[in-house]
Amino acid sequence: MTIEIKTPTFPESVADGTVATWHKQPGEAVSRDELIVDIETDKVVLEVVAPADGVIKEIIKGEGEVVLSDEVLGVFAEGEAGATVDAAPAAAEAPAAASSEDIIMSPAARKLAEEEGINPSDVVATGKDGRVTKEDILNHISAKSVKAEAAPAPASAPAPAPAAAKSTPTAAGITFDAGDRVEKRVPMTRLRATIARRLVEAQQTAAMLTTYNEVNMKPIMELRKKYQDKFVSAHGVKLGFMSFFVKAATEALKKFPSVNASIDGNDMVYHGYQDVGVAVSTERGLVVPVLRDSDAMGLAEIESTIADFGARARDGKLGIEEMQGGTFTISNGGIFGSLMSMPILNPPQTAIMGMHKIQERPMAVDGEVVILPMMYLALSYDHRMIDGKEAVQFLVTIKELLEDPARLILDV
Repeated sequence: MTIEIKTPTFPESVADGTVATWHKQPGEAVSRDELIVDIETDKVVLEVVAPADGVIKEIIKGEGEVVLSDEVLGVFAEGEAGATVDAAPAAAEAPAAASSEDIIMSPAARKLAEEEGINPSDVVATGKDGRVTKEDILNHISAKSVKAEAAPAPASAPAPAPAAAKSTPTAAGITFDAGDRVEKRVPMTRLRATIARRLVEAQQTAAMLTTYNEVNMKPIMELRKKYQDKFVSAHGVKLGFMSFFVKAATEALKKFPSVNASIDGNDMVYHGYQDVGVAVSTERGLVVPVLRDSDAMGLAEIESTIADFGARARDGKLGIEEMQGGTFTISNGGIFGSLMSMPILNPPQTAIMGMHKIQERPMAVDGEVVILPMMYLALSYDHRMIDGKEAVQFLVTIKELLEDPARLILDV
């Protein structure tokens, strides 16, 4: 029995997607619910799994091709997995060859391994879920060449392999061999292209300005230190800084509704609720999942939700609906060491706040110099909607709430 493999049904906000990776090739046996292909959209990666035990018979849409909602990607044959397995009766005699079939590999890596005669089980996998990537195969080939060059050394005085040929991975996950003058051209992912387009659009269409202030983080830090153990014991999650900023921003948004608004053509849309987006960095790019009705959330719920967002964002498990409809965004560049930056608006929102690194600095307090843990805050806003006075007062309100966190509890 053959079954058509189709793309998932896209939400209304997603027009199409791109076939990112086929995890199985024609003739390969798959189990029910095993991942067979990734579809990348502008916001998330959608996974297509096997409907039953069987075999991939045909791939209709290859990697890099654009697909629409419910479009046929390939053909799946249910219940034919046994034929594929029976084709290798000598499995007991050749365990290495059989085990290599179970190794998850990208199509490009599998092709290169076959061309070079490399057993995938000998390769160190660095990809997601233990997947062998093309870079892993190239690194394996490079390592073999280094060993071959070192082999002729006399047995009485073995020479160590030269360290200069080691591969060095970069922050972007791209590996270069030391000493090589090479370039690598990598297609921009749909998510990265969408981020680029929206950032450029924000700067071209909005009258964007940024105002700055600084916050004494000592009260928050002392509060966390005093109650951290009890908080973890009671709620099962650590008390971080982000929950305080979300609560402070939520209270400030109530006082300054224009900061919580959006622009739709010539209309200004004021929202009677606070949905705060929290920027999360992943290997694929920046995503902004949304805390719905943050006004009704406690510190523990905010922390646990953000932790869940972060974990699922890194695994590509966030749903599109979780990243839509925010009214305000918070970005925390401080976790990467940023001391000061100018965040760019997340349209159609009219404001975004940037948190930064906590830095001890000498401050004048009551005529004396005191060393305090300070953080710069930045608020970028659309001047078409928000006046400078409102933007400054909004940021000052957040500063006051954070420097006296009891006000967050007392709602004053």
